[in-house]
Amino acid sequence: QVQVVESGGGLVHAGGSLRLSCAASGRAFDGMGWFRQAPGKEREFVAGIDRNVGNTYYGDSMKGRFTISRDNAKNTVYLQMSSLKPEDTAVYYCAATRVSATRNQYTYDYWGQGTQVTVSS
Repeated sequence: QVQVVESGGGLVHAGGSLRLSCAASGRAFDGMGWFRQAPGKEREFVAGIDRNVGNTYYGDSMKGRFTISRDNAKNTVYLQMSSLKPEDTAVYYCAATRVSATRNQYTYDYWGQGTQVTVSS
């Protein structure tokens, strides 16, 4: 059975940092990504990473502040978030795909339940 489980969310002050983790079990995935959804807004691409080549992709507002990485041996992906802003407040979802990571949420096959990130001003 495939499972995708996020951890590491919480409350942080503006300018602070937070690291999210996502563990996938049941099979290996080529691409893994992070998305987020704030209340009243559509789900937004945050970052993605490929398993073998290690290519990384970022949403425009995250470049330079967020870093995605993965440990293939553990089938785990991490999202290091720095210089956090109140507008980064959202539920962050991890997703896994059998193909290369993309910015399109509909190409991902498995999703976690989400972890809340709240950035106070």
